[in-house]
Amino acid sequence: MRTTAPNRRNLAGAMPYEPPTHTVERSLRATTGARIVAGIDEVGRGAWAGPVSVCAAITGLRRPPDGLTDSKLLTPKRRVELCEALSTWVTSYALGHSSPEEIDTLGMTAALRLAAVRALEALPVRPDAVILDGKHDYLGAPWRVRTVIKGDQSCVAVAAASVIAKVRRDTMMAEIGLEYADFDFAANAGYPSPTHRTALEEHGPTPYHRVSWSYMDALPRWRHLKKVRVTPEAAALEAGGQLGFDF
Repeated sequence: MRTTAPNRRNLAGAMPYEPPTHTVERSLRATTGARIVAGIDEVGRGAWAGPVSVCAAITGLRRPPDGLTDSKLLTPKRRVELCEALSTWVTSYALGHSSPEEIDTLGMTAALRLAAVRALEALPVRPDAVILDGKHDYLGAPWRVRTVIKGDQSCVAVAAASVIAKVRRDTMMAEIGLEYADFDFAANAGYPSPTHRTALEEHGPTPYHRVSWSYMDALPRWRHLKKVRVTPEAAALEAGGQLGFDF
């Protein structure tokens, strides 16, 4: 009689999901000749405070720890347990970060690329190919990239990167929160929770906030601290005006 592996369940215990596989990694090996494949995932893109963090993980084709999936489908306790197991199970991994200042200056897409390149260049070996979670390739040349929608659920290397990135950034935000207790960063990781919003209204942004973001417009007392990001187009126009160019 033919049997199938049981589906896993998410943290709510409601919707079943299939565990990640090495299918994409095997495809890249077969079609491109890549021997070393890294999975990449980011965390912190939508936060109001803290860095955007990227993990690059190389896993090989070994069977992963049981229960591995997208970090968002796991309880905080299970994420930490898996991160501990993954830290020694993966072949190698590295983290890259872009600071709030870099996000304000460069914009999110460029900041993501900067963090991803930092992670990839920190690996002990250079990957032949990269699996990037999502549909948008924010990494680009010279990296050979395969984008996979919901790759953090379907690809082992990306799922591993997802868990490690989330736990490491959460830990970082909890440490920052020791200095700014009113913001409760240990609980919200820099995302806009009610406590975070209240603290912003009362105390204004910390040095860890992304002050170019639109939430600053809703803070009348602190709106003067908002940073306007100068786009390349605006910079060119300004430079042209200063030099007396006639457009």
